[in-house]
Amino acid sequence: MDDKNTTLNYYNTKSDLFVSTTKDLEFTDIQDGFLKFLNPGSLVLDFGCGSGRDSKYFLQKGYLVEAMDGSEEMVRIATEVAGIPVKHMLFQELDEENKYDGIFACASILHVKKEELADVLQRMKKAVKDQGIIYVSFKYGDFEGYRNGRYFTDMTEESFRALLEQVSGLSIVEERITSDARPGRENEKWLNVILRKD
Repeated sequence: MDDKNTTLNYYNTKSDLFVSTTKDLEFTDIQDGFLKFLNPGSLVLDFGCGSGRDSKYFLQKGYLVEAMDGSEEMVRIATEVAGIPVKHMLFQELDEENKYDGIFACASILHVKKEELADVLQRMKKAVKDQGIIYVSFKYGDFEGYRNGRYFTDMTEESFRALLEQVSGLSIVEERITSDARPGRENEKWLNVILRKD
């Protein structure tokens, strides 16, 4: 449990810094890349919503949005930014069935330990409707452990496919490597994957 607490403590104590570097990022490429698989008015779960930036964008585009985050400070900020009540919840506590048209997990489940990721993906799969869409992103690489006060599980195409073998009923619709959107961090690479529930 310590790693969750350490990572959550980072977001609780450094929320202002995190929000100031992420809230106003130009991110429409990724956001619209997810929305193109959903019908207008679809119900989306922003899973680990951080500052609430993506929830706000999806709401402005006419989608129904539920949002959650494990950090109490992030929940408070995201509620203000997105203008909807944000649920305080850990990824491992997701327990819905066939509810969402899409789940957006942007730079969020990368904080889950590798051995717990299959369970979290299984929960996400259960929570989306048939043919539902799931977006996940990870820092690109094979590092696993603490970096800058938070726990990270990095992924490559190969390691993500190995993970997916533990979760039946999800297939990769789209996969791409992108550069970090934050100024000065362009050489940091991200693995972005869109999955469909079969």
